Amino acid sequence: MQTRPVTPDDLRRSVIAVPPLARDEELKFRRVENQKIIDHLEQGNVTTLLYGGNANFYHIALSEYEEILGGLSDIAGEETLVIPSVGPAYGTMMDQAEVFRQFDFPTVMVLPQQALTTPNGVETGLRKFAGKAGKPIVLYIKFDGFLDPANVRRLVDDGLVSWIKYAIVREDTMNDPYLGELLDLVDPSIIVSGMGEQPAIEHLRDFSITGFTSGCVCIRPDLSAEMLAACRGGDWERADEIRKMFSPLEDLRNAINPVRVLHEAVSLAGIAQTGPHLPLLSSLSEREAQSVEKAATQLLKASGN
Repeated sequence: MQTRPVTPDDLRRSVIAVPPLARDEELKFRRVENQKIIDHLEQGNVTTLLYGGNANFYHIALSEYEEILGGLSDIAGEETLVIPSVGPAYGTMMDQAEVFRQFDFPTVMVLPQQALTTPNGVETGLRKFAGKAGKPIVLYIKFDGFLDPANVRRLVDDGLVSWIKYAIVREDTMNDPYLGELLDLVDPSIIVSGMGEQPAIEHLRDFSITGFTSGCVCIRPDLSAEMLAACRGGDWERADEIRKMFSPLEDLRNAINPVRVLHEAVSLAGIAQTGPHLPLLSSLSEREAQSVEKAATQLLKASGN
């Protein structure tokens, strides 16, 4: 896997996939099935993999953390960038830092904690974690009130941030004062749209940020990669055509649950057997699974270039 520091060119060159983590019936890391997911992504020209919410790193056990990081680093291609996550609890991330230091990942994402935080307290915690981990981190900004733009600027200016995943959902993507203020303080080349294909066009075209993350890219990596290329080339019409192809599955993720739907969609599309959900999540109902299978199969068969 890639071990050199992450650059804005890395963020531009590939859609940032956010895959599920395949587990067996005993909830153990399933090497062969995770390899299938990575192979599918790499064959579709997607070479940046971010293991976070869709992989349910929120509830990962410290006792399995080393095994999972080792497995992911072993099965990724030589030029593939793999980024694991830590947290969201402060104590958890500080214990995980000791394990993370054993590997050559160039950065790690800190999962956002919504309860019992203040912006200044989060900044302090992130500083302490980055110092212990020995690498710059990926900031995941998902909630208003988690970090103020001024907190982010200080962390960036002090060299503690590799890049930023921006994922605060707005009713109107174009009306986002927080993102506007953040862009006044931080170089947009290190900010990535963090909510899949749906808001990516507006974020790249109108806010001039760098790239986007995606979960549904795990179904059609080539199509998502084509959308990124269309955005980079200013072909917004083609980018929007592709975005609409992802909409049925994304709509189900929004309506049911983003993590549960993607986890099972990868299996239902025949890409890899992702296995049971790690608690505290549960399986889709039969009716939900039928809808997800239909949308995932439709996306798998959609026409690209």
